[in-house]
Amino acid sequence: MRAPGRSRGMCEWGDFAGDAKALDDLLEAGRSGSLPPFLLLSQPGVGATDQRRCSELWTRDRRAAAVAARLALDFQFRPADGRKIRLGYLSNDFHDHATALLLIETLEAHDRERFCVNAYSYGADDGKSMRRRLVGAFDAFIDIEALSDGDAARAIHRDEVDILIDLKGFTANARSGILMLRPAPVQVNYLGYPGTLGEDICDYIITDDYVTPFASAGDYSESFAYMPNSYQPHGRAGPIGRMPLRASMGLPEQGVVFCCFNQAYKFTPEMFDVWCRLLDAVPGSVLWLLGAPMAEGNLRNEAWRRGVNGDRLIFAPDMAQGEHLARLQLADLVLDTAPYNAHTTASDALWAGVPIVTCSGSTFPSRVAGSLLRAVGLTELIAVDLDDYFDLAYRLAVDPAHLAELKAKLARNRADAALFDVPAYTRDLEGLYRSMWNRRSAGLPPAALIPTA
Repeated sequence: MRAPGRSRGMCEWGDFAGDAKALDDLLEAGRSGSLPPFLLLSQPGVGATDQRRCSELWTRDRRAAAVAARLALDFQFRPADGRKIRLGYLSNDFHDHATALLLIETLEAHDRERFCVNAYSYGADDGKSMRRRLVGAFDAFIDIEALSDGDAARAIHRDEVDILIDLKGFTANARSGILMLRPAPVQVNYLGYPGTLGEDICDYIITDDYVTPFASAGDYSESFAYMPNSYQPHGRAGPIGRMPLRASMGLPEQGVVFCCFNQAYKFTPEMFDVWCRLLDAVPGSVLWLLGAPMAEGNLRNEAWRRGVNGDRLIFAPDMAQGEHLARLQLADLVLDTAPYNAHTTASDALWAGVPIVTCSGSTFPSRVAGSLLRAVGLTELIAVDLDDYFDLAYRLAVDPAHLAELKAKLARNRADAALFDVPAYTRDLEGLYRSMWNRRSAGLPPAALIPTA
């Protein structure tokens, strides 16, 4: 069977329904380790219940093996004694990566009078400035790349980490085996993976009441730790550079620039149908996409198949963050994907002053852009279904005055928006960490943590 994940990344949609059935068959087969949970995040028609089931099947055999390993390790945890709470952030993305770009200012803002903050890194040093900045943001930066899961867990336990925060989940190169050994008394699923990790891995998931309404609690093994606004951090990262000329980015001087800088695996035929309808309905418009060498030819062909000139798709090269934010200002309107929304790319667009139209679904990854829009006061850009999404995007595209009003509202809101308020976000996050630790210290099990007014 062709790997569905590879075909999605290449936008090979000839047998999209067959790929979906292949995923369903793998899930129904119930074999541990056979279906990576990440694939289901972008699969239309999959609910959070199936995503949890997939996560637990993926790790079932490894979790069973970890029980014996934990008994052999026999980790004991020291009681609370009024000391600083020791946080340990676990990731292989401590370099120039989307997670680091989102989180760096929060890491730097942690209250060192109350918290000791360690990094446990199992990724390579890319030699770039973000890596150096990250090393400086922690009280200790421990490289565990060469260690086995068992030795990494011993190192974390030896450092007496109170709360271990996983930033990877089931994304590429994750090492969930470390978490399965339970080297810390409290373990948290945060930011890197928009879904549950399944039973007996993490105690809490950092979230908000938009991406995971309380009624969905049964679809998550972790207890909800609710941030009062959006779960996602996003710093201000200095001034945005001067907007370049359209021609320098390969864009036409006139016409509406629709934009989506999401990875190509998030695209679906149904969403691409809507985008092509918009291109057809708005003369002179173009669709500006992030460069995807393995998918570009297929996407142009898919546009032609829908009666749209494939040359109206314009592909943007990778750029450093500052240059990327500057060029984003050229976009008139960002078009989100569903069921896997824009995450970092959405908050980047909003910081650059560009509105985004989204369609919220029922799962965590399908509600992220809605959470971000709520946090900047633009809930009117959240569509209820794809027909509403088309209508909303079309109305904005053909009404420059209305679009200008929205951009002006975003510009006004941005200065005080919860989404970009790093000090307030960090204090709220630390409040959740304290609540987790207080429950643990009192001998209480994990439970939903809801911010008080």
